[in-house]
Amino acid sequence: MATTKPIVLLYKLFSFLSVIRGYNILVLVAAQYLAAIFIFSPKKSPRAVILDSHLFYIVLASVFVVAAGYIINNFYDSKADTINRPLKTGIDSYIKQSTKLSIYFFLNIVGVSIGFLVSWRVALFFSIYIFGIWFYSHKLKRFPFTGIFSATILMMLPFFAVFIYFKNFSKIIFVHAIFLFLVIMVRELIKELENIKGAIINNYKTFPVAYGEKRTKQVSIFLLFLTVIPIVILFSYPAISLMKYYFYFALLILIFVGIYLWVSTKRKQYGFLHNVLKFLLVIGVLSLLFIDTSLIVEKVIDKLN
Repeated sequence: MATTKPIVLLYKLFSFLSVIRGYNILVLVAAQYLAAIFIFSPKKSPRAVILDSHLFYIVLASVFVVAAGYIINNFYDSKADTINRPLKTGIDSYIKQSTKLSIYFFLNIVGVSIGFLVSWRVALFFSIYIFGIWFYSHKLKRFPFTGIFSATILMMLPFFAVFIYFKNFSKIIFVHAIFLFLVIMVRELIKELENIKGAIINNYKTFPVAYGEKRTKQVSIFLLFLTVIPIVILFSYPAISLMKYYFYFALLILIFVGIYLWVSTKRKQYGFLHNVLKFLLVIGVLSLLFIDTSLIVEKVIDKLN
């Protein structure tokens, strides 16, 4: 009995990390700090950004509320996930639904409380974000347009908190945000294709259920085509420096995704494309290291003068 208790606790830990998507949380933290250092605050040294206590509180609050968001999404999707992700559902089941809800409320309360350490506006932002995730999980995701659009917006909002904190409203950030928005929206459409069986059984009117697989593919490929516009615009900014090679790579990957998506018919194929786009987004986060911040600073100074 003494040896089984630590094993049970280990199972529960893995289950908790599975429910809150621990890997995604780590990527979020890395993305927020790298974006803060190389895009949002180019005039500050990396050390100054890393040691910024208010930024730390914003990132920490993001971790708590995003983790809570994954929990509530997991709670509402439990029936669909039994069909779409039986293995993950088995791992997640080591934590009771009642326990998940208790942790959900705890994480949200802590997240908003941490927000107050920065300002009441930050606390309000995270409160609205919490409501948005709940409303998406409870209602919006069951409908074709609101589900895709709200999922994409909610995924980008944690970066918006850092963006507002540094008050950096440069065009390069806006254009990069459009690129991310389009790629994330395509990923969400492909994810819905992947999970169409569970959506049908649970009577979710997702985009593929409402308009069919062919139309979903057409819309996805159209959005992939639109990503060329922000990429071309970003090439005109010398500040992206070596990051331009990421966008060359992204173009090749997005062309591949479009072609492979059109001929795909099986859940495994959609799952592969979903993971390809997730990989592309992670590589994009790491490629922020190659932005030439000195050129961004020069532009900021020129505008001030």
